[in-house]
Amino acid sequence: MTTPVQTLDRVVIRFAGDSGDGMQLTGDRFTADSAVFGNDISTLPNFPAEIRAPQGTLPGVSSFQLHFANYDIMTPGDRPDVLVAMNPAALKANLRDVSPGAVLIIDTAEFTKRNLAKVGYDSNPLEDDSLESYQVHAFDLSGLTVGAVKEFGLTRKDATRAKNMFALGLLCWLFNRPTEGTERFLTEKFANKPDIRDANIAAFRAGWAFGETTEAFAHRYQVNAAVMPSGNYRQITGNTALAYGLVTAAQKAGLTMFFGAYPITPASDILHEVTKLKKFNVQTFQAEDEIAAVGAALGASFVGALGVTSSSGPGIALKAETIGLGVMTELPLVIVDVQRAGPSTGMPTKTEQADLLQVLFGRNGEAPVPVIAAQSPSDCFDAAIEATRWAVKYRTPVFVLSDGYLANGAEPWNIPDLATIPPIDPKFATEPNGPTGKFEPYRRDEDTLARPWAVPGTPGLEHRIGGLEKADITGNISYDPANHERMTKLRQAKVDGIVADIPDLVVDDPSGEAKVLVIGWGSSYGPITAGVRRTRAVGGKVAQVHLRHLNPFPANLGEILKSYDTVICPEMNSGQLAMLLRAKFLVDVQSYSRVRGLPISLSELAADLLEYIGHQVEPTEEMLNEEITDNGAEPRHEGHHDPKPTALTDPGPTTTDLVDAKDAQ
Repeated sequence: MTTPVQTLDRVVIRFAGDSGDGMQLTGDRFTADSAVFGNDISTLPNFPAEIRAPQGTLPGVSSFQLHFANYDIMTPGDRPDVLVAMNPAALKANLRDVSPGAVLIIDTAEFTKRNLAKVGYDSNPLEDDSLESYQVHAFDLSGLTVGAVKEFGLTRKDATRAKNMFALGLLCWLFNRPTEGTERFLTEKFANKPDIRDANIAAFRAGWAFGETTEAFAHRYQVNAAVMPSGNYRQITGNTALAYGLVTAAQKAGLTMFFGAYPITPASDILHEVTKLKKFNVQTFQAEDEIAAVGAALGASFVGALGVTSSSGPGIALKAETIGLGVMTELPLVIVDVQRAGPSTGMPTKTEQADLLQVLFGRNGEAPVPVIAAQSPSDCFDAAIEATRWAVKYRTPVFVLSDGYLANGAEPWNIPDLATIPPIDPKFATEPNGPTGKFEPYRRDEDTLARPWAVPGTPGLEHRIGGLEKADITGNISYDPANHERMTKLRQAKVDGIVADIPDLVVDDPSGEAKVLVIGWGSSYGPITAGVRRTRAVGGKVAQVHLRHLNPFPANLGEILKSYDTVICPEMNSGQLAMLLRAKFLVDVQSYSRVRGLPISLSELAADLLEYIGHQVEPTEEMLNEEITDNGAEPRHEGHHDPKPTALTDPGPTTTDLVDAKDAQ
């Protein structure tokens, strides 16, 4: 019999299992196949901090959530429609998030007495009535996999490792995903291990065939491609987009890029990606510690390269003194902070937005630095270019804020035409600039207040540099109180002057009648936008504005905040931006704080917004579990967010397709 096909607008799938079950790979492959099919996608990987967490335990559960749809979506979704659970721990850890009526696909092989007891199950949930509100499909996925790969002579342990590919094949059948990309991926990944390659492909095909022949499923499902402008798209994560943006910016400036970093979760992938791009005049340095990494990057800027470093909160703390040195020496330096849950080591693989005050004020003395926050994985590319432009133009360290949610999450990205990205002019000093024919290293540009960038060895441009206070104009060491106050104010005025490069904010308020404004920054953009859409869908009137530039703020921000009766600021910290806005603009900004190591729940936010505005209409159960789309809505971030694809023909183009050194220069 042919299984009937049901067409859906959107689906949220979560793959969950032990940290050794390959759930991240499985989810990533299903994502790539959905992207190739043309769906809009948004992902949320979630995994333990330990390299190999205790097997079969709740702390050892690794999961990967994918939201794919036929329209523009903003988040990975709140509640999975399908949960694939490879063991009792995966089921117990994730079942609380799953909606009643959802599909559960469970590997029965791991539901032994020992494994059930390990996670606190008194009885087997597959045999009692605890799962009766779900569509349960329990199969011996491990046994089926072992049978499918028997001909390759693998040990049972090695054969069982392919069960994630069996599950992937089954899900590809269930949701009518293309299979060619995954088979090509497996062929390339295990090219040097033919038995492993063939076994994984066989398991993948067997999973598809099992779906085709079993009568366990009443329906297959179809989510059609998103109807969006055509273009050359690829799937991209925030860390990869940051790497590409930094290299592109260096090419646009005609500079060698020096990337100094120390491995730290969740920022390490930026170093990994940048290392692959050395042919684009990139030098990478994996330092012995965070202090060495930033010191080398600042030293590279001193000699005329683009110095870049990346880390997460603990590493940013160690870099603070050298960043202050960058403020004093007034040299370009780009610092990427991929935030994670703290304090101290905190939860290394969980996301947070709690480094805002640290990057603004976490240095001794008056050491102002500009701060830019990316709002989505693909937006990380644009944020990196903008930060580089500011660093070079204004001769200052610049922070780019990302977080674990953006770093590991993926979405489609419209690969830009590099010719449309304006060049960045480093304007190196080449001759003396003083009225007496001498070089004056702290004589500033009248428009930007930036000092000259003189490469060591340039004849006649010898000058002092270092951490001691400099005399205005001459750059001599100075302890004069009046000079110190003047230089402090000049450094602040230089950063404040960047506001000239920041466009005015545009409020999203379709009705023009909203009295409540929701303001956010960074990765909260997706949940806030989805929550606002849902609120409007039931008639609630609410406005939205999102901050990309956190220092300096856009010029019209104060005017906007004072135009609304209530201002609500959702963020993944204890209210840091809300505090800053209250202090600067004297507006009673209401903090909406969530510090869970997870993105803000759009369902919770929408319900709370309805309460804030006193709206009486209760959203339906369907709406509570669904991300609403605004037909004809404004782009996610004007000038920065790319449209979604009609089709993806290649989920991973070569870096040559992205950055062409000749064209970029």
